[in-house]
Amino acid sequence: MPFVEAILKHRSLSIVGLDKNTGKTVCLNYLLRRLAQEGVAVGVTSIGVDGEQVDSVFATAKPEITLYKGTRFITSERHYLMRQVVSKLVSVDSRRTSLGPLVTAEVLIRGKALLSGAATTGILRQQIQQLDNMGCRITIVDGALSRLSLASPTITDAMILATGAAVSANLKQLIAKTRHQYNLIQLDEVQEKTRANLSTIESGLWALDDDSQPHDLGIASVFLIDRSEQDILRFGRTLFASGAVSDRLLKILNTKGEGITLIARDFTKLFITPEVYNDFLRHNNRLLVLKKSRLIAITLNPTSPQGYLLDSKSACSALSDALGTPVYDVMKINQ
Repeated sequence: MPFVEAILKHRSLSIVGLDKNTGKTVCLNYLLRRLAQEGVAVGVTSIGVDGEQVDSVFATAKPEITLYKGTRFITSERHYLMRQVVSKLVSVDSRRTSLGPLVTAEVLIRGKALLSGAATTGILRQQIQQLDNMGCRITIVDGALSRLSLASPTITDAMILATGAAVSANLKQLIAKTRHQYNLIQLDEVQEKTRANLSTIESGLWALDDDSQPHDLGIASVFLIDRSEQDILRFGRTLFASGAVSDRLLKILNTKGEGITLIARDFTKLFITPEVYNDFLRHNNRLLVLKKSRLIAITLNPTSPQGYLLDSKSACSALSDALGTPVYDVMKINQ
């Protein structure tokens, strides 16, 4: 029963993919089935739409989501009416989405359903709390497309990363892309004192002095940093970017000498390429996060929607060696 015991140490879990068709729904079905076998009370929802029979981009068949007795799920009114599962209505959210209000229900007899959940991460956090209050031991959030934001430690307690041939049919490129994302997920956290000083800051670029006290640099976004003529390192060589971090910021910092520490909120705020990040490290600089996401497992889908097929054993072994952690073929564990 790979990694199921590990997820039960957490209250919420996100399943995110590096691209479409990396096996997120297959992984979700595996978890729902095994947790049902263990008699665990589970809540489940999604951002976007998941569980559809045909992929909206590639027009290929997709696995439907199977829900088991006792599972609580949240979906839109439109998709609740389309369900192929016997369930009882628990509540209807007064806030509306493009597919109608969000409906919370409990499964009475096993069946299949489409999931279309919260449109914002704020609502999603409230839904996780709602399902927790209903007695769910764990809530699983299935991400639409490659919504890595779901894996933020401010949203869910833990995550599963799905990769595969849809990311690249070339094994070396697949390893490189997955390793880059894995390295960002595994970035070290700052010390508790620093996190406490920075956790309430919501915007802008800040500098930290030797006592870890933050100073507002008056730069509302890192995208505006090249318009500022001030010395951004006048308080010290540690900076905190409260929002998105792009290649542009790293390139600018590379011109400021060595020994710079850049702190990001978490890995989901990092939009940086391997080449620029590696150059940043070569300048003897560091990248840290306020809070680290807890990666439970990495899964691999060896097939792509274009028909490419990786050798499962070789791909899992090569990825595992490169990352130093087990990689599971999501298609095999779900058999």
